[in-house]
Amino acid sequence: MTSTPYEFLCDQSRASFGGDEFVFVELGEDMDLAEALRIQAITTELTRLNLAGVVDVAPANASYMIRLDPDVLDARRLIQVLDGLHRQFADSCTVSLDTDIVEIPVWYDDPATSETCMKFRDRHQSSTETDIQYTARVNGFSSIDELISAHSSAPFIVTFPCFKPGNTESMQLVPRNRQIQAPKYLRPRTETPSRAVAHGGAFTVIYPTKGVGGYQLLGRSPVPVVDLAQTTPGFQKSMVLTTSSSLIQFRPIHGDQYSEIRASSKMGIYQYNRHPVTFVLSRFLDDPVGYAAELKGTLRW
Repeated sequence: MTSTPYEFLCDQSRASFGGDEFVFVELGEDMDLAEALRIQAITTELTRLNLAGVVDVAPANASYMIRLDPDVLDARRLIQVLDGLHRQFADSCTVSLDTDIVEIPVWYDDPATSETCMKFRDRHQSSTETDIQYTARVNGFSSIDELISAHSSAPFIVTFPCFKPGNTESMQLVPRNRQIQAPKYLRPRTETPSRAVAHGGAFTVIYPTKGVGGYQLLGRSPVPVVDLAQTTPGFQKSMVLTTSSSLIQFRPIHGDQYSEIRASSKMGIYQYNRHPVTFVLSRFLDDPVGYAAELKGTLRW
């Protein structure tokens, strides 16, 4: 297979080839919500086509990659299909995604994440503040409560299934000037509590398991986002709680609520608050505040 990149005529996208098995398509170098959701539409439709020879489809924030079986599907044939999909979704405003919205309770500024982050100030931009204090300050908030209010004010949409099952990068559905931004650690932590909610760049993640991490720790959820055994209510259809294009609405809780929900989750009786929705990009671009409030309102309270 030639290593010469293929440039799509309908946009600025470029496809590169990794041997005979991989096709990597890059739509741009900058993170743009409209382009990220266009990638979701393209890869969702490709998956729906169930094309023989396509082994895996992996969307990201500004690109996507496909693994194929070269004995079944020639990469040049795949490029023809992709070219048609890029034309089909050439206008980002036509993107409409059938997905769902799920509520994630969060104990912001909880003891576990606060204690953990203070162990690693030598790897951090601030030697004295906790991560949530630092994130509030660099975003111009006068208090942690203001940051919590902003972070839980509107849903996030998953744009990239991250590096562990269940760990998904999500971007908040707010105007660009209201996007929370936070640099990652100068050097990653060697410890992160499971179910920690954290923010890095323009993205929020929920760490499914304990381990290393570099995002600013904001709080902790009492409920899991992954269940490989699929024995927990809410995971019957998938090992992960959220996938690409899922919407996440964070709900602040206090310590007593955290303990109650955590206990019910361990007992297998916690029921996730989730609801199917159709996300229409043009409606968000026309009225980001109003449409985000409408999506948030679909949850059963």
